[in-house]
Amino acid sequence: MEKMYFTQSEIVDNTIHDYAKKANYNVVKMALYGLMAGMFIAIGAQGSLVSIHNISDPGIAKTVAGVVFPIGLMLIVLIGGQLFTGNCLLFMSAWDKQISWAKVAKNLAIIWVTNLLGAIFIAAMCYFSGQYDFNHGALGAYTIKNAVAKANTVPYQGFLSGILCNITVCGAILMAGSAKDVAGKILGIFFTIFVFVISGFEHCIANAYYLPAGLFAKMNSEYVDLAKETYHLTAEQIDSLSVSNAFLHNLFPVTIGNIIGGGIIVGGLMFLCHKNKKLS
Repeated sequence: MEKMYFTQSEIVDNTIHDYAKKANYNVVKMALYGLMAGMFIAIGAQGSLVSIHNISDPGIAKTVAGVVFPIGLMLIVLIGGQLFTGNCLLFMSAWDKQISWAKVAKNLAIIWVTNLLGAIFIAAMCYFSGQYDFNHGALGAYTIKNAVAKANTVPYQGFLSGILCNITVCGAILMAGSAKDVAGKILGIFFTIFVFVISGFEHCIANAYYLPAGLFAKMNSEYVDLAKETYHLTAEQIDSLSVSNAFLHNLFPVTIGNIIGGGIIVGGLMFLCHKNKKLS
């Protein structure tokens, strides 16, 4: 009877081959896949905000968010898309000399930008469609509160949390890659991403939705007033939610942490264990 999974060495070989192929896509195809992945992650992020915006207990809120958020990565793995955090596994393809480091840099740059654009598109659609009016504007207020917290992340903490995040995300991708059937891939993704979300680790592309969503919601004075009333946010705290703080305090340090966590720690350890002849 044929086994329903790939071995660890087979997972590494398949990952090296698949990601080398992704790095050789033309720019247009790469960008379209990047936009798609950004939108899918944003949809998972938005769904998690809707599900928890009125839950006061932080433990329960994180657990519920953890149940909803994984749909984003499931969509990417099962129907298509290139996600920046997952594409950090391109490091293995470069170490195996299947692609050049220039192609790694090119792919990660294109995917980061297009993931960001895809996430911003969903944030804009949610805002202008009136999505944040949900529950009399409570969702809009919570979206601001969430974004204010992320815009005020201490950079080194965002960096370290980003490392932890992409250890789990790339672990989820490799677990999904171990399965030959759809159910196995879904289970591999779900439990790993569930833990990442309830742990509160920082994911640069999820934040590429949360932060713009907060910036859009901040444009509505009713959401702002409700955020002040409900979460006791001051005007100064809400003003700290800015494009510059979003990038400098969160997106940039988290991105660097994500690269290290996924590309160097997960990708590096897996490559050393399965492709280094001295260790075999």
